[in-house]
Amino acid sequence: MLIAFDLLNIYYLPQYSPIIERLKARGHRVQIIGYANKNDTHTYGDILKQLDVELLWVKDDKEAASLYQTNKPDWVFFGNKFNYLDEVHLYSKTAQLGHGIGPKPSYYHKSCTPMTVRFIEGSLRLEKINQLYPNDNFVQVGFSKLDPIINGQEPGLDLIKLGLDPTKPTLLYAPTFNPSSLECFPDNWPADFAEFNLLIKAHSITLTREQYAKQREKLARWTTFDNVYVAGDHDLSLLPFMHNADLLISEASSTLFEFAALDKPVIVCNFFKLKWNYRGIFRYRFYKRFGKDNVLYNNIGAHINAYSELQQCVKQQLAEPQQYHKQRQQYTQDHVGPTDGKASDRIVDYLESH
Repeated sequence: MLIAFDLLNIYYLPQYSPIIERLKARGHRVQIIGYANKNDTHTYGDILKQLDVELLWVKDDKEAASLYQTNKPDWVFFGNKFNYLDEVHLYSKTAQLGHGIGPKPSYYHKSCTPMTVRFIEGSLRLEKINQLYPNDNFVQVGFSKLDPIINGQEPGLDLIKLGLDPTKPTLLYAPTFNPSSLECFPDNWPADFAEFNLLIKAHSITLTREQYAKQREKLARWTTFDNVYVAGDHDLSLLPFMHNADLLISEASSTLFEFAALDKPVIVCNFFKLKWNYRGIFRYRFYKRFGKDNVLYNNIGAHINAYSELQQCVKQQLAEPQQYHKQRQQYTQDHVGPTDGKASDRIVDYLESH
């Protein structure tokens, strides 16, 4: 078979990669279709070449649709909705695979244009999306991104090489870009956590888009501390960071689900900075996008309402890492799905049998 992966955004890649490896192992031909208008072809081209598959660049979705009609792959994977599905379906079957499992309503609404199949992670997610789109085809497989770390194939980071101390406990701070707690953390916060290694993995949008320059200024200040490693745009996957970390700090990133699935403690920041068009009289836009009745992180771990509460909370959670064990198990079942390391195999099995 020929299977194409529509790489609209580079941050889809960690979700695609384990599936690509399984497809290659079973002798299938794989193409990655990158979008030059969305991703730096020079920066990411070398990373994509390491996958040892065919790499093709298009300028936009219209050109991608034309390419699919020409190449006629058996399957095309998409990480979001696609405007030219009817044209693609003339020759190919399509699969939707979300890059994350966060609380935004867009997780569900990206299925408003039905593909041949959408692969779903957890049982609660499957139940809800079936209610929203009862006539479409959804198959629960788990979360393919986690397969390498569950299967022991993820080596993690070399802390010594990064200038960190492997004898210290390691904290992972993984803020999303919007709404983000990043700008609410003080410039010198690494000094408050000198007894820890701090791994800071911001969203790739924070690192690349002009409107998040203030967030990048914060990151630049934090890189000056000896106990910090700030991920760059070449650090696409969160898995190496998760492997080394003892505890995760975030606010609205689906990383919270992923880390909890490893049964490690998480701290949820209830404070964040909203973009100007989500504040004041425009706050309704925030609720419309992020929802009130969708998936929330209420019981997944400890919550703090201000940075000033973080030190005490970190120490308490590391001293009692099993406090939220049962809640993490439930969240994993509901939202992440099976954690047997075989999500990618289930996906490839489906492609081969259909």
